[in-house]
Amino acid sequence: MRWTGRGGTLDRLGLGLAIGYLLGTVSTADLVAKRVGGPDLRAEGTGNPGAANAISVLGARAGLAVMAGDIGKGVGACAVGGAVAGPIGAHLAGTAAVAGHCYPVQNGFRGGKGVATSVGQCLATFPAYFLIDVGIAAATAAVPSWKQRAFAATVVSSGFWIVGSVFWWLKGWRNLWGPKPTIMLPVSAALSSAVILERFLAANRSRPDREAAPADRDVA
Repeated sequence: MRWTGRGGTLDRLGLGLAIGYLLGTVSTADLVAKRVGGPDLRAEGTGNPGAANAISVLGARAGLAVMAGDIGKGVGACAVGGAVAGPIGAHLAGTAAVAGHCYPVQNGFRGGKGVATSVGQCLATFPAYFLIDVGIAAATAAVPSWKQRAFAATVVSSGFWIVGSVFWWLKGWRNLWGPKPTIMLPVSAALSSAVILERFLAANRSRPDREAAPADRDVA
């Protein structure tokens, strides 16, 4: 593996992508469920190994632990990707972690929705927008009609994330501790959003007979 020149850059980016994906495949939900002696979340509740289902099945404390772990995966992947391949590596590794969370190879590509992991990606690569992102998520969660439509709420949140990324890139605004905004900021936001939304659609397609599409009510 080369570390200098154009080939070396590609090698470093590939390594960052691989590490990001592998970090994303670590199932926080499985670890927490095993720790508290709970069931496999894929076989309980909505069947989603994420924070929302963990709260419902295992309780609030376990669910918050799952959420923290999933956010941590996104942050960690971006940190490692940045260390290995610079700002571009940070963006791509964050997206790779989201993909790994949604489609983990060791679980037959049956993972969670990737929302919490993308929150970690946003915190690491777009911290200037992070509080806005949290505010939008809180606002949609506070409205009952939106709370029952996790897919629609995620579409709205993802759209704002992408648009915000474009504005920060074009305006060259400060990004706190994150990398300087480049075109990779909106590109990675769009790629992660596409993975998440596809995972929502796949989950709904696999549960056609469940009342009111329960998978659509599970966001994490």
